[in-house]
Amino acid sequence: MATIGFIGLGNMGGPMAANLVKAGHTVSGFDLNPAALDALGKAGGKVAKSAAEAVAGASVVITMLPAGEHVRDVYLNQGGLIDVTKDAHPLLIDCSTIDVESARTVTATAETAGLAMLDAPVSGGTAGAQNGTLTFMVGGTEDAFTRGKAVLEAMGKNIFHAGGPGAGQAVKICNNMMLAINMVGVSEGFLLAEKLGLDWNKLHQICATATANSWALSNYCPAPGPVPAAPSNRDYAPGFAAALMVKDVKLSQAAAEAAGSPTPLAAKALSFYQQVVDQGDGGKDFSVVFRWLAQQKRH
Repeated sequence: MATIGFIGLGNMGGPMAANLVKAGHTVSGFDLNPAALDALGKAGGKVAKSAAEAVAGASVVITMLPAGEHVRDVYLNQGGLIDVTKDAHPLLIDCSTIDVESARTVTATAETAGLAMLDAPVSGGTAGAQNGTLTFMVGGTEDAFTRGKAVLEAMGKNIFHAGGPGAGQAVKICNNMMLAINMVGVSEGFLLAEKLGLDWNKLHQICATATANSWALSNYCPAPGPVPAAPSNRDYAPGFAAALMVKDVKLSQAAAEAAGSPTPLAAKALSFYQQVVDQGDGGKDFSVVFRWLAQQKRH
């Protein structure tokens, strides 16, 4: 079993750390939110007073932070994680969803200091974090991936090595860009079906076996009714908040701009999710775009 320092115990990081404890690992965690620290303590983890204290003596360091600037700040500054761990040589694993360039910059700095690092963003939302069923998309060397796989398996059920440094982040932003577009398409289909007098349950039953089937339709239907476990049946309580989808699609657009890749549908979808956030529903599940679309008039 590993000794793990875990930084960032929010809606995703908290349950992930708890699952590591449940798997028998020794976990010391830090977060700026006292309630998150209390939750880790109740789950059997050790509560640290600082990030440096959390990673002291750790063989693995895991971070789950909001954005690229936070990851850079936590790892790169003097007194940051690379600086304070370079003599102990733990494996560094960043599970945040950030821009590819930040991931590669932090990894390169870690490697210069003699540390192995993985970028390992996740898919599966808060339910996946709580149930230990996340998908990990991992970038880094083969040796680092082999070293970290057993730890990741305590938090997820699908662990993929996507390629070298930054590859995990690249897969994640492509995945979420496709999901954002897909959810808008499913929403439009169900709204049209309603106008045409169709029953949503019948539509779902049929399309889930036809060529329109997708995860957004069959597992996460944005129309209330057909999928009881979907956020649409809980007033769009998140899963995955609309504000986070805006963040991720913006990352995809920045990457597309840099790479010269056309993404017109993603750009249009982003404008929809941004309007969802602007009207005050950023904390709702991203599938609330269905409700926003239902309020629009055809031009």
